[in-house]
Amino acid sequence: MKLSKRIWIRSMLCAAAAAAVSGTAFAQGAPLKIGLLATLEGPFAAGGADGMRGAELALSQRGGVVAGRKIELVKASSNAQPDVAVNATRKLVEQDKVEIMVGPLSGGEGIAVKDYSKTQPQVTFINGGSGAQATTLVNTSPNFFRFNTEGAQWMVGLGKAAMDKGYKRTMIIAEDYAFPYSQVQGFMAEYCRLGGKVPLKAWVPLGAKDYSSVIARIPKDVDSLLVILGGADAVNFLTQYENTGGDLPMMGGSITVSQDVLNYKGKRRDSLVGTISAGPVADNFDGADWRAFVADYRKAYPVSAGGFPSPSLFALVYYTNMKAALDALAAVNGDLSGGQVKYRETLSKMVLKMPTGDVRLDANRQAIGTTFVTEVVKDAQGNLSTKVLRKVDNVDQTLGMKKEDFQMGTRDTPACP
Repeated sequence: MKLSKRIWIRSMLCAAAAAAVSGTAFAQGAPLKIGLLATLEGPFAAGGADGMRGAELALSQRGGVVAGRKIELVKASSNAQPDVAVNATRKLVEQDKVEIMVGPLSGGEGIAVKDYSKTQPQVTFINGGSGAQATTLVNTSPNFFRFNTEGAQWMVGLGKAAMDKGYKRTMIIAEDYAFPYSQVQGFMAEYCRLGGKVPLKAWVPLGAKDYSSVIARIPKDVDSLLVILGGADAVNFLTQYENTGGDLPMMGGSITVSQDVLNYKGKRRDSLVGTISAGPVADNFDGADWRAFVADYRKAYPVSAGGFPSPSLFALVYYTNMKAALDALAAVNGDLSGGQVKYRETLSKMVLKMPTGDVRLDANRQAIGTTFVTEVVKDAQGNLSTKVLRKVDNVDQTLGMKKEDFQMGTRDTPACP
């Protein structure tokens, strides 16, 4: 009896161990849901669609599988409005039960989704393309990560480039929300320090159609315009400015010279040639990793199928954040147990290898990375693209300033009238 009992106990222990191993293997092999949110409606719809392409490309490079787990992308759309973005995110998290969330695209959306992330500690949130400073600079969330540099970081170097061009007095025309505030701060922090003056900032509503009153306010004594408008807003302004005969030299915000704007059709498009700007992407960057990324993008999304001649800014930043999500998932062998603690530690410490250079995070889970100062050029086929004037590595969120000297961008800050 005793021998039989020992054999029974041993067999039960073996069965339990086998079940545990089987359960672990099943958990590792179970599909994993990642939510993907971009603006597919409103003024940034073209950029949002390219952002989706960038995220999908990062996943397709892994064959749709990470650590033996099939990745299921659950997609949702917003329209650049914070409340719409939060509602779409809430559905993905609370109804679709995604375990990782990638998005959103626009600045105000990012701040709102960051705030929502605090109520959902079981999910890891990774930015999509949002570039407002406040998303990671104030009221930070422990489960929100951003592997793209943000709007102010993108403008480093443009102030000096403007002064080198002789643009000593500049009027700024920008959309009235958090991302353009960041872009303006990034430009003016350097520009004002070097002696540049900004006598007027014109803040316009997102999705504005009529720019006649703004164009009428352009001072006669400015040397240039800095236009920080994206998507359809940029196209509308450029068209109307052309129609009034406007001919001032122009600088562009990062999203103003992205491929989704450079590929619109219109006469003013050609006058963008020579426009200087700055941002995380330069179409004609000659780095080997960038060339490989562009080739992969073109193969997956040729122009005939709706892609752009070169990946837009939105494609790059969504690719960046999705790649971070997947690389970290591979590093932990697909394990999101224990409140995703190991996964988040991996995200926080990783050095992300990207087409434009290495990316690492600061203590606020905000990217430190590369910025390009660029100029718009036209090729023999008539395509517009951006060439590199200067490459700036390791740009942090305080733009190299001491914390006590740094001021976050607002409608009124900084100022050098």
